Amino acid sequence: MKNKIFVKLMAIFAVVLVLFSTVLGGVFIMLFRLHTLEINRKLMEQKAVSIADTISSFQEGNAGGYGAYTRFLDELAMAEVWIIDKDMNISAKGLHKHWINHTDIPENAEQILSEVFSGKITYGQEFSGLLDASSITVGAPIRYKEKVVGAVLVHSPTDGITQAVSQGLITVVISSAAALFVAGLVATLVSYRFTKPLSQMKDTAVALSKGEYSVKTNVSSQDEIGQLAQVLDSLSFRLKEAEENRENLDKVREAFVANISHELRTPVAVIRGSLELLLDNTVNNPAEILEYHQQMFSEIKHLERLVNDLLELSRLQDPGFNLQMQEVNLCDVVKDSVRSVRTAAQAKEILIETVLPDCEILVSGDYDRIRQLIIILLDNAVKFSDKNKIILVSLTCDDSYKLTITDRGKGISAQDLPHIFDRFHKINSYENKEGAGLGLAIAKEIVKRHGAEITVESDDSETSFCVVFPKHNV
Repeated sequence: MKNKIFVKLMAIFAVVLVLFSTVLGGVFIMLFRLHTLEINRKLMEQKAVSIADTISSFQEGNAGGYGAYTRFLDELAMAEVWIIDKDMNISAKGLHKHWINHTDIPENAEQILSEVFSGKITYGQEFSGLLDASSITVGAPIRYKEKVVGAVLVHSPTDGITQAVSQGLITVVISSAAALFVAGLVATLVSYRFTKPLSQMKDTAVALSKGEYSVKTNVSSQDEIGQLAQVLDSLSFRLKEAEENRENLDKVREAFVANISHELRTPVAVIRGSLELLLDNTVNNPAEILEYHQQMFSEIKHLERLVNDLLELSRLQDPGFNLQMQEVNLCDVVKDSVRSVRTAAQAKEILIETVLPDCEILVSGDYDRIRQLIIILLDNAVKFSDKNKIILVSLTCDDSYKLTITDRGKGISAQDLPHIFDRFHKINSYENKEGAGLGLAIAKEIVKRHGAEITVESDDSETSFCVVFPKHNV
């Protein structure tokens, strides 16, 4: 198998199951043997006590039946029974059918007889050698007038117990084999279910390493493996998102380079052409020379404005560039901005009306940047408004601080509206012939750096820019 984890899991399961079965079988056999011996000993003890009590009753005057009782004692007890008097003489025979002298008693068995004659019921295996087989011996005292006058020894071979243990061992082996087979099937299923999601996650990781960011693990579980699969799926989504952003960024970068190249190429070409004409003395008329000088100066100002706007936009988009944040009264900033734009508005006979609250509207911001934002919006309003129109600037204080600048010009088409904050996006019109398409992009960055929002609404006759400053920004 190529699945190494699967093989390892199966090997571990097999070793654990074999060890478990071995330990279980060994413990079972040991306990079974001890339990069987204990049951056999108790039965023999009951027999020995019963025989001793019966013989004691014969000692008290019922001696007539003593001989008949001892004659059939071995059949009654179904075991080897010895009756020993206090002089260590065996006075009754058992299944051996021959008399045994006390000199035949093993030395290590005298301890049993000593305990029995002291009035105790005891047991042991010390008579196995004399009986020519492994046996258990239980001894019980025979009493007469509260004195021990003899002992009853009941012997039982252990070969029956050994046979029972052997049968139990066979049963355990068969049961263990069946259990191992079933457990093996279960272990195989568990191992497969455990390794399958790992294999799926491995395939997903390999695909991700090859740049295939749309792959998924297709693993759904509530355990740690499922959590890992969710992390991989999340990583896949993030990588795909990052790839899409990178592609979009590449497109934006290409468009940016193309736009900036176009914006720079046009004034440079005009300046170069004018200089070539002047250097070649093609133009000699002083009035024409002055006109070329004025044209070159105009193009240089356009280049300067373009470069300044690019630097400004670059600074605002740099996370390391810090604004000079302080407490700012929006009413003051609006008044200052309107004063700066009023001259250009008067040139087109445009009236700028302001509607401001009587109270102070305080926000935390950079005064110069907010002023720059408002001037950009007002310049656009003046640029795209016809003569004798009104531009309305209002500032309200409700749940948030809302600055609205509304002009009644030609409006913005639905096609251009979603892109007006993009860099170098220009509306092709006579009014916007000198624009570079960076003003609203700069305004958008200023709004973003202040934690505010900017929206625009427009139709054929009216355009409104709305900037919302949060109150908690103070």
